Amino acid sequence: MNNLWDEKKSRGLNELGLLIYRSNILGEDASVTNWAGGNTSAKITEKNFRGDQVVVLRVKGSGTDLRTITRPGFPGVELAPVLALRSRAAMNDAEMVDYLAHCLVDLNSKRPSIDALIHAFIDHVHVDHMHPDAIIALCTSKDGPKLMKQIYGDTAAWLPWLRPGFALAKQCGELINGRPRLRAVLLGKHGLITWGGTARESYNATITVIGEAQDFLKRKLAGKKVFGGPKIVPADAGVRARFAQENLPVIRGAVSRHRRMVLTFDDSPEVLEFVNSRRLASLALRGAACPDHLVSTKRTPLVMERASSSDPAAFAGRFARALEEYVKGYTRYFETCRDRGDTMADPFPRIILIPGIGMVATGRDKAGADITRDIYHRTIAVIKSASTVSTYVSMTPAEAYSVEYWPLEIYKMTLAPPEKSLARRVAFVTGGASGIGREIAARFAAEGAHVVVADINLKGAEEVAAEIVKTDGKGRALACAMDVTSEADVVSAFGSAISAFGGVDIVVSNAGISSANPVEKTTVGQWQKQMDILGLGYFLVAREGFRVMARQGIGGSMIFIASKNALASGKNATAYSAAKAAELHLARCLAEEGGPKKIRVNTVCPDAVLQGSSIWSGAWRQERAEAYGIRPDQLEEFYRKRTILGESIVPADVAEAALYFASDRSLKTTGGVLTVDGGVAAAFVR
Repeated sequence: MNNLWDEKKSRGLNELGLLIYRSNILGEDASVTNWAGGNTSAKITEKNFRGDQVVVLRVKGSGTDLRTITRPGFPGVELAPVLALRSRAAMNDAEMVDYLAHCLVDLNSKRPSIDALIHAFIDHVHVDHMHPDAIIALCTSKDGPKLMKQIYGDTAAWLPWLRPGFALAKQCGELINGRPRLRAVLLGKHGLITWGGTARESYNATITVIGEAQDFLKRKLAGKKVFGGPKIVPADAGVRARFAQENLPVIRGAVSRHRRMVLTFDDSPEVLEFVNSRRLASLALRGAACPDHLVSTKRTPLVMERASSSDPAAFAGRFARALEEYVKGYTRYFETCRDRGDTMADPFPRIILIPGIGMVATGRDKAGADITRDIYHRTIAVIKSASTVSTYVSMTPAEAYSVEYWPLEIYKMTLAPPEKSLARRVAFVTGGASGIGREIAARFAAEGAHVVVADINLKGAEEVAAEIVKTDGKGRALACAMDVTSEADVVSAFGSAISAFGGVDIVVSNAGISSANPVEKTTVGQWQKQMDILGLGYFLVAREGFRVMARQGIGGSMIFIASKNALASGKNATAYSAAKAAELHLARCLAEEGGPKKIRVNTVCPDAVLQGSSIWSGAWRQERAEAYGIRPDQLEEFYRKRTILGESIVPADVAEAALYFASDRSLKTTGGVLTVDGGVAAAFVR
């Protein structure tokens, strides 16, 4: 264990500041605690609303993450009335939550951790409750108490599994208080409790106890065969990558029947060692290592048999059958353990283990899928140690159910903000580096989508993606270099989208080019360039989008950004207008073809969007001004005055139209055309 305590950073902090600092550095190491897992506390003398000095328990709030927690994440409860509960023989969860709410010292604060009473009933100023890999390995070992004695002697104590709540808190207090030699308690199938008189003492106690367990396990594992040894040789890296490209959309579609999921693929050495081992199924299906793992990864993963064929169609059939069995098993688990009034959650797996290939993790968004992946890495580490030094044991189905469907755990999930209109979806936007494409990418991200920004201008695409990540969160955007006229580029860019997110739900074809000349002055090269980018380019992107959406089998939305010129002729713009008309008819044909697959195809026809456009910054502006006999600086006013509404069109207007077609608000619309031109009578759709 690395001691991360920095005396310079901690100097001058008050007790609450030290609690925050201690929590942040404990949360830095994933082997110490998981994302949003663990909790810390300090008992601090403060003034209450009457101005009286009282001892306040500051404890991590429900649903917060130690690594990033700040002052609002530590609600305070007045300690004296909480300690009065020690005399009670029993207390149910609802009573406990209600009682603690009446003890809060801050108005409108977060709900205290579900482990708040553990922290209150232990008579030490600072308390840490972590879920470290090394400790969980001991806590999930059949010989856990014996191994604990070998490491800590009589300075650590063991409590068998008991779901967090009043009873566990009371047991912890009775076990720890008045025993000065004791420095840690290990909770069977659960985690670690440590403490100290100061923030630094508590931190040092925590990492020392964890470090001793790590050293012990390292010695025990040296030279040992783990997971029963290898059973199969993994496919080489290129084969694994191709497998992911071909099959992640199949997996994503299958696990998204309840609601869409985003995927993360992992073929790291740690994962391959596990999925290729002899004891994969027997160990993985034994259950999650602890409650903190369970709530993210579910009780068990879906374990595939080794692929007998690399044919995607063959895998799709095998996966469908395996998933059906998993759902049946989950349903049996629910029906066996359910309480009156319980409603079954999404029955699909969060983790899929594929021998020879790797692991697929699912989540409501990319960040969630990555967290699920990271936590299962912790599960693998725990199983590796526990099954090597002893026999790995996990929560029984009834114990797991009591956590998964625990009202206090479900409450934590309700703290997430409501999902936005494009949540859980992946949007692929061409020409995303500037103008309309840039605005669409940003608007879709603001509505919850993950966005692939594809553009021939990679630097510009990277800037847009970076802005989205900064505004909307890690993993929300990906930049791809793509020339829409290059079949290889288009296939590669969609492959990048699959690798990053598992598939694509929305495709916006927006990349474009413009040139204007009287027909007698239009060269074959000019004509062909228009047709290549606006015709061939839209075809290639649509074809690849259809292929991905068809493999997913959950439908999708394809949006063409055409032009007023697709509906009405443009003066001295024969090649451009003809190519835009081809786009529109291509969309109509695709709408008919995509219907049975629930792939909707619609078209937005804007006009004269000058703001932020790379097209209008070039020769096109001069050419259009010449066609109308005006100066280039008069062009915007010219276009505005020719509209019925007398309005100029900006990229945000087009993005709003695209959002309509991308969202479920247009779920029963395909083959549609939406004009965003301020009203040009000649372009009315007939």
